[in-house]
Amino acid sequence: MSEEMKTQQEIDEEGRKILENLQEIESEHVDGEYGADQIQILEGLEAVRKRPGMYIGTTSLRGLHHLVYEIVDNSVDEALAGYCKCIEVHINPGNSITVIDDGRGIPVGINSKAGLPAVEVVFTILHAGGKFGGGGYKVSGGLHGVGASVVNALSTWLEVDIYHDGQIYNQRYERGKVCYPLKTIGKCDENKTGTKVTFQPDPEIFEDTTFDFDTLKNRLREMAFLTKGLKIQLFDDREESNGKNLTFHYEGGIKEFVKYLNENKDPLYEKILYFEGKRDNVYVEVAFQHNDGYNEMLYGFVNNINTPEGGTHVEGFKASITKTFNDYGRSQKILKDNEPNLSGDDVREGLTAIISVKIEDPQFEGQTKQKLGNSVARGAVAGIVSEQLTYFLEQNPSVAKSIVEKSVMAQRAREAARKARDLTRRKTALEGAALPGKLADCSDKDPKNCEIYIVEGDSAGGSAKSARSRATQAILPLRGKILNVEKARLDKIYANKEIKAMITAFGTGIHDDFDISKLRYHKIIIMTDADVDGAHIATLMLTFLYRFMPELIKQGYVYLAQPPLYKLEKNKKIWYAYSDEELNQILLEVGRDQNNKIQRYKGLGEMDAEQLWETTMDPERRVLLRVNMDEDAESELDMTFTTLMGDKVEPRREFIEANAKYVQNLDI
Repeated sequence: MSEEMKTQQEIDEEGRKILENLQEIESEHVDGEYGADQIQILEGLEAVRKRPGMYIGTTSLRGLHHLVYEIVDNSVDEALAGYCKCIEVHINPGNSITVIDDGRGIPVGINSKAGLPAVEVVFTILHAGGKFGGGGYKVSGGLHGVGASVVNALSTWLEVDIYHDGQIYNQRYERGKVCYPLKTIGKCDENKTGTKVTFQPDPEIFEDTTFDFDTLKNRLREMAFLTKGLKIQLFDDREESNGKNLTFHYEGGIKEFVKYLNENKDPLYEKILYFEGKRDNVYVEVAFQHNDGYNEMLYGFVNNINTPEGGTHVEGFKASITKTFNDYGRSQKILKDNEPNLSGDDVREGLTAIISVKIEDPQFEGQTKQKLGNSVARGAVAGIVSEQLTYFLEQNPSVAKSIVEKSVMAQRAREAARKARDLTRRKTALEGAALPGKLADCSDKDPKNCEIYIVEGDSAGGSAKSARSRATQAILPLRGKILNVEKARLDKIYANKEIKAMITAFGTGIHDDFDISKLRYHKIIIMTDADVDGAHIATLMLTFLYRFMPELIKQGYVYLAQPPLYKLEKNKKIWYAYSDEELNQILLEVGRDQNNKIQRYKGLGEMDAEQLWETTMDPERRVLLRVNMDEDAESELDMTFTTLMGDKVEPRREFIEANAKYVQNLDI
């Protein structure tokens, strides 16, 4: 979930290179000319290699794995069209990827417009494919016609084999350019059809080219849930993996998806509600179930593509269930005439829901498909859900009553939270910027320059206040463990002193009131002891931020401080080690003997102000971990927080046992 920040040296090196490039540009245009020769023409796939972020979002590990999704999406499109039953994904030795499907196979005939084999058009020309109303696909996830060609452009090499009419066709490309014309390399069974694509990501493009099995596992499992009956197999053929492989195959589709997401929760009722239908040429599938928790887990998909920012299909679902439950509550007198309507948040408290639509011409915001814009999807989802949910509630009054009663309790808690919030607002308005009394604020008022350390305990807080740079570093000590928000309603959260102190210090508000433009510090640094209790406190804080201020994490404002684990003193010289491995390395260099004085830091309070500054707070020498979120695996992230911080003990124990292997023991 986190990665190491770039060192100051790396940042300086990048700055130097940028400056050199600017100087080169200046020297080329010293006369300020802007004529015909200054207009660059990028041929073929050069544009993709020049600006890869425009096509896959990033060249980090997230972008690397996106290459796999683009090729698998094409195979899934074959499944959606009814022609593909099985997809294999292999992580090969050397971190190349092979994707095999049993679909129809990419056409090998000559495309009349391009004068090239269709397969060559697909892999070498942007915005070319069978998804633009040509009859190849009625619905598809890869809608911009850039997937296969972008993967080709960003790979050192790519080979495609196509099984068709008893022949095996093959073509190879290197950095997007054709190595040889499409050729026949052998024969196969006449009934065998499909496509096999193997590619090697280009290390010149990507920061890291090592694929993570678990990242691919999460995404492929999701794809299998969303495509009822499709079998997806993942194989890790690298030597170090020992032949690890998984198969995903769900005949129940998104109903099984909801069951999987709720497996560590206590459902409010046994049955998973499932509705499907077609309206205005939009095929709609919805599955949902409430649990006794307080957090909403709602995911929207369009043609199997996740839409993390929602869109019209999600809006239609939210509006329909809110209205339907209000109508039912009124008709059954569970909601009194003098009581206000339930809000959408009330109805969706503890809800796990999947909204999946298939639509012929979806309009997305951007290539990364973050949000659906088609207004027809809103009406289709709302109509189907309202109609079928109304009938279900009439037939299942006990389920209906349990949902409405939980929503009423949520409404009352939300009203209590509103009063607490309004009281805080009035105090702030009357008293000016009423910051928490425990906060030692910094003097600089520019958020870009400011950082706040959230410190465990008053003792460590005292050391941190003495150590800090008063101009740019604020200190907020917290007493003990904050409230576990995974098991609390909003009114309890607003009543918690430690959480209120953080909310007030950050300045953004939380939940519906959150406004990131009001953030007072562009680095929020969680600094806890390097022990089990410290890790627990850090996890409690991250749970709060993830549930109520996720944009802080998404936009890269949250960090974990890395205090040293060990202090080694020998012959009046001092070394600090931040891990067992680092201590062992130091011991190898200085020697292991009786002159070594090794101190294992159990808490930040054991360090004086000078040591704390030198090891953990000095921007020139400290190590920080930036907390990141992989939005492609948000459902898995939700489940992790539920497992770690929820009520059930057994899943937490299993999680700890499964991950205990990552804890290293020191042998001195």
